[in-house]
Amino acid sequence: MSFLRKDEMFIPTTKEELHQLGWNSLDVILISGDVYIDSPYDGSVVIGKVLIDAGFRVGIISQPDVNSDKDITRLGEPQLFWGVSSGCVDSMVANYTALLKKKRKDDLTPGGTNNRRPDRAVISYVNLIKNYYKNTKPIVIGGIEASLRRIAHYDYWSDTVRRSVLFDSKADILLYGMGERTIVEVADAIKNNEDYKHIKGICYASPEKKDDYIELPSFEEVKNDKKKFSEMFNIFYRNNDPLNAKGLCQKQDTRYLIQNPPNFYLTGEELDRIYSLGYERKVHPYYSNQGKVPALETIRFSIISHQGCFADCNFCSIAVHQGRNVRSRSEMSILKEAEGMTHHNDFKGYINDIGGPTANMWGMDCKIQSNKGSCKNKKCTNPRLCEQMNINHQKQVELLKKIRNIKGIKKVFIGSGIRYDLVLEDKDSGEKYLIDVINNHVSGQMKIAPEHSEESVLNVMGKATATSLRRFKDKFYSINKKLNKKQFLTYYFIAAHPGCEMKDMYKMKDFIHKELKMNPEQVQVFTPTPSTYSTLMYYTGINPFTNEKIFVEKNLKKKALQKKVITS
Repeated sequence: MSFLRKDEMFIPTTKEELHQLGWNSLDVILISGDVYIDSPYDGSVVIGKVLIDAGFRVGIISQPDVNSDKDITRLGEPQLFWGVSSGCVDSMVANYTALLKKKRKDDLTPGGTNNRRPDRAVISYVNLIKNYYKNTKPIVIGGIEASLRRIAHYDYWSDTVRRSVLFDSKADILLYGMGERTIVEVADAIKNNEDYKHIKGICYASPEKKDDYIELPSFEEVKNDKKKFSEMFNIFYRNNDPLNAKGLCQKQDTRYLIQNPPNFYLTGEELDRIYSLGYERKVHPYYSNQGKVPALETIRFSIISHQGCFADCNFCSIAVHQGRNVRSRSEMSILKEAEGMTHHNDFKGYINDIGGPTANMWGMDCKIQSNKGSCKNKKCTNPRLCEQMNINHQKQVELLKKIRNIKGIKKVFIGSGIRYDLVLEDKDSGEKYLIDVINNHVSGQMKIAPEHSEESVLNVMGKATATSLRRFKDKFYSINKKLNKKQFLTYYFIAAHPGCEMKDMYKMKDFIHKELKMNPEQVQVFTPTPSTYSTLMYYTGINPFTNEKIFVEKNLKKKALQKKVITS
């Protein structure tokens, strides 16, 4: 039976849909740990749409049963390659809390129950393919789980240093970063029987190292020596920008992991095209009758305005996966997407979010970063904002006004976090932007993420100072008073981050009660995720920026107590 109407533009997920399209077979089959929501927020869907736009026949299988062949064989075998992703998040982050308890909920699974995404999903899905298709076509792994685990890395859940997921999964190619450009280049090479090993943005295994690439300390070295691990990570982290990164290689067993330099970022025009490829903004009918998908309501009528984030917080993986350079869609492209929403049958007039990793970085850049790549020994916002950054909110103010004026749109919310330090730094239009957001784009509360109050911890995190938070809070409530509004700020905080002791949590509790005058609910225990500086500090106990020892709370009960100081 067919699940689709003829006017729907879903990527096929059953044989019946292939026949409906007039396809006898597929060039590429994508496997994802998320349920299939036809949305630009689903990375596997974006990759699928990009490949289809490039002329390839693509199918997708979401959350396949890893204990049988009922899902993995549903579409047959691809002609070119399999594409495997854990989904929008690392599967171990999706499946476990920071205190290593199994999560019961999964917003990207029908019914919202966490019962379909396997641990170490990339490895599990590659094994599933190989169980039922011997000597199959190449397997390409990608997405955030593969991207952040592409070299030897510390794994919090096993408390060990693990090899590259390329080696542990025995896949053929690892595609890292956002991947829209790289996946088409890989597909073209495989289709034309050409060597793909020169393509930027991929990793592969080789019996020999590359002489012109930087050789990282080997897996065995970094596994047994934390100083070598730090050396490896620093080199790896500083070689992530397409304009100035070198190729890397690392011995993993008898072979070498070869990491080609990153692929070039998409231009604004290329981003515009990707977001114009046609998205149904709903769960594929094959999966929709299996239960409500909680994430759908959040992302369905939200707009991604840009990729990348130049804030480079030490606990965040965005810099390694999306990059520090902000690439923005054009105003015309965003307006067209917003106007298109008004024609959707389920649209009620409300856009839930316009933003990216950070809401208010759209249209901001640095000429040095754009022409020569990100600085390797300097951050854009910490310890202070670099004077080369172009911080101006005026274009965002104009964009938001134009979206509000589109017929059929009642309200536009900003759900992504706002970098309040950027608002304060923008002397020309920062206050104007804040007034506009308060007046038109906040329902009753604005989300910001100070993460902590103590300067010693904030410095380790790479976050803005508590002084900036005080200034922003005062400005926010002053504007509210002038506008006769009754809005309030909500704050996200982190407990048990490297450098944070129990005494720091008590100081933060005092700060919150005296200065913020509220009882926070959004407090999370720090989770060490692969490929961040905070995780490096957690594993080694050394601050890599000072080479000094740093306190790290590793006892689970004491981590929970740090959180309880704030929430009790």
